[in-house]
Amino acid sequence: MRSMAEPQDHLAHLDHRGDATGFSGQIHALIPKCKLIENFSTAEVRLLSHFMNVYNAERGAEIIHEGDGGDFMMLILEGKVEVVKQDRWNRPQVLALVDAGSTLGEMSMIDGEPRFATCIAVEPTTVAVLDRENLARIIVEQPMLGAKVLMELVLMLSQRLRTTSSRLVQLLDEQTERAANTAL
Repeated sequence: MRSMAEPQDHLAHLDHRGDATGFSGQIHALIPKCKLIENFSTAEVRLLSHFMNVYNAERGAEIIHEGDGGDFMMLILEGKVEVVKQDRWNRPQVLALVDAGSTLGEMSMIDGEPRFATCIAVEPTTVAVLDRENLARIIVEQPMLGAKVLMELVLMLSQRLRTTSSRLVQLLDEQTERAANTAL
């Protein structure tokens, strides 16, 4: 079993800074901007940081690659990341530009499915990483914190699904309206 501070192979191209304990103050400062930890106390953030690793990514570094397997999520501590999805013609489409306080990769960490999009650092970026193995360790070793992390992940993913569903309905309505106007 890998120790908590051991770097992860899938992030070997990034600069591993060690476990996130030394960054717990910086993580705590992100509470107002971060849905995952918005209801966490200072002590809970400090405890969570023991189970995370920190990495630096240079400008232009790909930190998540669409289609790759993934068992980790990231919390952006500083910097900006572009989220890019290949369309059906294999052209990159920018879905979002996210910054400190944003999380990436939650879906793949939970379900083990391939990455949905590619994430590229558009400026020097620092991320704290939580992998599935350490999430399982939190659940076993710190069950109250584990339950809180899981509940916050469920809430975040539920909110994203609602937003995506609303956007889909809006696009379908626009398409129906265009088709009706064309038929006239």
